[in-house]
Amino acid sequence: MSHTVYIGSDKRWLPASGKIRGVNMGSLFVFEPWMASTEWSNMGCGSYASEFDCVSGLGQSQANSVFQSHWGSWITQSDISQMQSYGLNTIRIPVGYWMDESIVYADSEHFPQGGLSYLSQLCGWASDAGFYIIIDMHGAPGAQVATNADTGQNAPSPGFYVDYQYDRGTAFLGWLANQIHTDNNMRNVGMIGIVNEPVQNADQVESMRSYFYPNAYSAIRNAESALGISSNNYIHVEPMNQLWGSGDPNQYLTNTYFMAYDDHRYLKYDSSVEVSQAAYLSNSCNANRNSDNDTPTIVGEFSLSPPSNVQDDPDWSTTTQTAFYKQWFAAQVTNFESTTNGWIFWSWKAQLGDYRWSYQEAVTAGVIPTNIADVFNEGACNGI
Repeated sequence: MSHTVYIGSDKRWLPASGKIRGVNMGSLFVFEPWMASTEWSNMGCGSYASEFDCVSGLGQSQANSVFQSHWGSWITQSDISQMQSYGLNTIRIPVGYWMDESIVYADSEHFPQGGLSYLSQLCGWASDAGFYIIIDMHGAPGAQVATNADTGQNAPSPGFYVDYQYDRGTAFLGWLANQIHTDNNMRNVGMIGIVNEPVQNADQVESMRSYFYPNAYSAIRNAESALGISSNNYIHVEPMNQLWGSGDPNQYLTNTYFMAYDDHRYLKYDSSVEVSQAAYLSNSCNANRNSDNDTPTIVGEFSLSPPSNVQDDPDWSTTTQTAFYKQWFAAQVTNFESTTNGWIFWSWKAQLGDYRWSYQEAVTAGVIPTNIADVFNEGACNGI
């Protein structure tokens, strides 16, 4: 069987502007109920902790119907147009390994089916609008962390870190690389994140670095070789960077050609930074998010949310502290663009009534300018 190979506009690399400025498609293909409880409830999933649990509870047919309705409405072409109008140039799309339905264990795993056509449609809209696209394996086989719906399942323990689950992960990545190179809608996909936010214990996940990472790299490259893809049109292979805490991703790699590195920066979860506006601004202006020298690095996730125990305090009020949040956003992206290859906000939209997690709402609130280029005129880090 022959395949038509589709070539991205300028290799499968960074936007012409030189810096990635993007948003995550959070809760689209990997649903995170905390972000969108109304949608989750309307789907009939309100009593379930994760996609796996909801599909198991509703049954496959009903689940397919409600999830396909969600995929068709959560992010639309008008959303892409709005992102484009704001000066953004990149989207990151979290997906689960179950999008390749051939590797799901039919007797014991429960995930919605039919996602690929919706992923293709979204990539088509984004490609037509000139966006750079990153797809990441947000949900790994067996779950890469425990009790977190962002893996697609509420697993009691992280089951990913064994050879047979690694092998399913690499099978998914090879399959995804083949889809990307043979679907014209995906012509602007330039990067695959190979596993999102694994366990932050370098010793515990050494097998991930020694076995999964080299095999993931090879699976993507082998898929490209089989299609006759030239090296200047390779997909970037993107693990989490060393700053994440899972060890040096390059430790066991013999080839790092067309690699990239994912940095996630949530001060909300960083206990080493004092919880104050001044400390947050100082850290955001001065931290080097490329201190591990992994290049290119992209800050694939960040937000404007402080720790949960203070987020409703007067000092952190979204109503009275908009000037601070405006400065903090500007400080973060200014720093990310000076130390890395750019940034991707988490997330485009949410149902929290809280612009700290929603780019769309932050623009409406005046915290993020309608033209992102204007943020660099604000001098957010002057004198800090």
